[in-house]
Amino acid sequence: MKILIINGPNLNLLGKREPEIYGSQSFEDYFETLQTSFPSVELTYFQSNIEGELVGKIHEVGFDNDGILLNAGAYTHTSVAISDAIAGVTSPVMEIHISNIYKREEFRHKSIISKECIGMISGLGLKGYELGLQYFLSNKP
Repeated sequence: MKILIINGPNLNLLGKREPEIYGSQSFEDYFETLQTSFPSVELTYFQSNIEGELVGKIHEVGFDNDGILLNAGAYTHTSVAISDAIAGVTSPVMEIHISNIYKREEFRHKSIISKECIGMISGLGLKGYELGLQYFLSNKP
């Protein structure tokens, strides 16, 4: 099974940025834990602060991966381009949010990408990525 995790803008600052919201662990450290916990999964990771690079990565892997875990960060609420990219590929995409977007500012309550995703995990911290992986493993084609 091949799964790609894509993180969007500012998620390269995990562990440093607003630890009261996002925790104190870097994503790179957490990714190593995921790789150890899911040895049967070919797990890869991509992060970019640039919308077009996120769209390009979805296009690149969206026909040959078994799933994509996508935390689009702030682009969740603004990017028609990312929504269209998800709609244009065959790999299922699970939307992930570390914080509970519905407990935050009003503008974060609306996700433009949700309607193209198979589901959303929000507010469970980094554990949301693990739960997304478990979903893909239990729903293999």
